[in-house]
Amino acid sequence: MQDDAMQGLAAQVDTAQWQWLRAHNERGALILVEGMLELAVVGERLVADDAAAVQSWLASRLVSKPTAEQVAAWNTVPDKLFSMLVVSPFVLIQEQQEDEGGTCVPE
Repeated sequence: MQDDAMQGLAAQVDTAQWQWLRAHNERGALILVEGMLELAVVGERLVADDAAAVQSWLASRLVSKPTAEQVAAWNTVPDKLFSMLVVSPFVLIQEQQEDEGGTCVPE
């Protein structure tokens, strides 16, 4: 069952520009996930209410609310791309960086 949930969440990961995510940040629903974690894994742990995993990620800053500095930087590039996953009421995001070929990849 857990694998099915993970696959379902992985299939829902999408790409969004910062300008589309601002409103979610303003309502406090945006969660930044560092690139070493998969969005679907974090989403599945949120859905499963796995407080231990989430607390561990929060403590190690692998999962956090965006800082004012990050938001200010992203506001200067409104078309900056993020991977995103909606796990209501939250929107999980990961920054994307362009590789040498110009393709965006999770950071």
